[in-house]
Amino acid sequence: MTYFQAVVIALIQGVTELFPISSLGHSVLVPAWFGGSWQSMVTQSSQASSESSFYLAYIVALHCATALALLWFFRADWIRIIRGFLRSLPASVRLSMQARRLRLSVMDKDERLAWMIIFATIPVGLTGVLLEHAFRTLFAKPLAAAIFLFINGLILLGAEALRRSTAGRQPAGARGLAGNAEQPYATAVPLGQAGVPGYPPAAGYPAAPAAVGAPASPGGPSRGRAAADIAEAERSDERISRLSYQAATVIGAAQILALLAGISRSGVTMAAGLWRGLDHEDSARFAFLLATPVILAAGVLKVPSLAGPAGAHIHGQVAVGFIVCGIAAYASVRFLVRWFQTRTLTPFAIYCLAFGLLSILRFG
Repeated sequence: MTYFQAVVIALIQGVTELFPISSLGHSVLVPAWFGGSWQSMVTQSSQASSESSFYLAYIVALHCATALALLWFFRADWIRIIRGFLRSLPASVRLSMQARRLRLSVMDKDERLAWMIIFATIPVGLTGVLLEHAFRTLFAKPLAAAIFLFINGLILLGAEALRRSTAGRQPAGARGLAGNAEQPYATAVPLGQAGVPGYPPAAGYPAAPAAVGAPASPGGPSRGRAAADIAEAERSDERISRLSYQAATVIGAAQILALLAGISRSGVTMAAGLWRGLDHEDSARFAFLLATPVILAAGVLKVPSLAGPAGAHIHGQVAVGFIVCGIAAYASVRFLVRWFQTRTLTPFAIYCLAFGLLSILRFG
């Protein structure tokens, strides 16, 4: 792998991992379109033994870069979510099963969101461990990736059609979950721990009007993001936390489809979020939060391959690609968070349909 190839693949990975257009599909299709020495990377990605594939080892490093970019962008959010998880543990350990179910129903938004992410990650985590190898060897081929990329476009279009149909039945002013009018965050009814002895509501939840508009503290976790963005993120979390744990698990389980090269993780997760009543902004945010532990785990579990024969001659390329991919991923998530505040999945659906169809004609 040349440094030029490493940079091109890193840019593609950094963008397509978060855009709803399938990074795995593009990591197969783009080298196949170039042909020549690029084609060997496609062949390697679908071989039975992953331990000797330098291309898979390189993609693993890029996954870690993407996950770190997501963690950095959402660092203030993850701090709140992790604190919420730790806050919920003492009660979860002590309570009976019936009391634990009651406890889950009265958690504050950060606690609920932490457990929603855990429940939603379990299906794709188990499936990935058991079937990733089979899916990769069977479907990580240009024609298969092209077909699934086309299907990905149809999924995105279907999600938009469903969303428009649902929105047409909502009352004026509805936002977030279908049928639930949005409440101002500062006056929302707490989802917190009122009534649970020994567990007062988390500090700052719900935020007072002054706290919502206050500038971020110097050196705090929100440095680099405007106070308005942080406040909007918390409002989004409050809306997402109204989902049931079952609905969150269904949305997370949609990530299983992304094991097929050509199906986008963020795309199908957003589509599932729209289906369960979230709007574009909230479904995108939830998709990025759900993707972070999955992408990070997928990378970390296979990092040892970089120390073996697969990574023996690409350490320099890995270092360059890691930086390029991290920057591209960070820029992508910044762009997409803004995009889905006012725009839809339709342009990405059209792209997937067009590129998928061209690739089917090319490799069919």
